[in-house]
Amino acid sequence: MDARWMDAMSATTLKDAHEFVEQLMPAPNATPEVWREFHCRAVGVYERIADVDRGHHHEALYWVARERAKGEQVARSDSSGAVDRSGRTE
Repeated sequence: MDARWMDAMSATTLKDAHEFVEQLMPAPNATPEVWREFHCRAVGVYERIADVDRGHHHEALYWVARERAKGEQVARSDSSGAVDRSGRTE
């Protein structure tokens, strides 16, 4: 695993997780494959936070579902189109 993602997985609060994940966000014109991998890895970060930062358990689970849905959306999209920050095809 990339050292930057290992740092993200070491986050102990939802706030820290958001900061790490934001720093790892691909360029808006990144390929769909890069965006899908980003969303899949972000799911792992937020799943861990749901267990670690119990005060934000439900909010972290929201982020798990959100990132999972975005990853699935990218996977369904036309792989020849660019994907913007929100995971939508342009």
